Amino acid sequence: MSRSLRHGALAATALVFSIAALSACSAGNDAQTLQVRPDNAATAVDNIKIQNLNIITQPEADAEGPAVVAATLFNDGTKQEVVEKIALPGTGTTVKLQAAKGKGPLVVPAGGRVVIGGKNNASAVIEDGRKAGANGNVQAVAFTFSETGDIELGAAIVPATSFFEGFGPSALPSAKPTAKPSESASGSAAGSASETSDEGSESPGEGSESPSATETGEAAADH
Repeated sequence: MSRSLRHGALAATALVFSIAALSACSAGNDAQTLQVRPDNAATAVDNIKIQNLNIITQPEADAEGPAVVAATLFNDGTKQEVVEKIALPGTGTTVKLQAAKGKGPLVVPAGGRVVIGGKNNASAVIEDGRKAGANGNVQAVAFTFSETGDIELGAAIVPATSFFEGFGPSALPSAKPTAKPSESASGSAAGSASETSDEGSESPGEGSESPSATETGEAAADH
């Protein structure tokens, strides 16, 4: 290889490394600060940016309960934006919005951001989580902003496990509750056990409570 060709190759290699380093720095800062994951939905329309969009369902696949929309909203404009509505087109379900402090509209301040999902953050709750779709699918999510209007993009549906555990639904699932014996069944079982262990004694009185240790000792003393 001639000297000129070698110089050209070295210059091209240096240029590639410089571009790669700059790209890594700019992406790394955002990713480290905002915990951006490359497989999460993101978009930008006018002054609004939406990042880290996901629909997070119950941790157990067969559990009944709410799901949530999780996202980070940025407002690069000079006016505040109000999130007037979040919808899941084609599902027939509603998304209940709540500001971080629990009162007032969900506002994205001018030059600021709002995190939806997670402790002490704003929330967007899908009361019937099963209507959000199946885990692993992608569901369209439509945001309506007071200034920018409608923005729609697809969100991955994921369970509230691993990385998403702290951003998932706060309500406990209601499916398949642990079976508990009724009071009458418990009383019957206690009465049966007492009669079996001491056939000669009288059955317990009303309330079907087992005799206490003190009562048992006094009975033994009388005999």
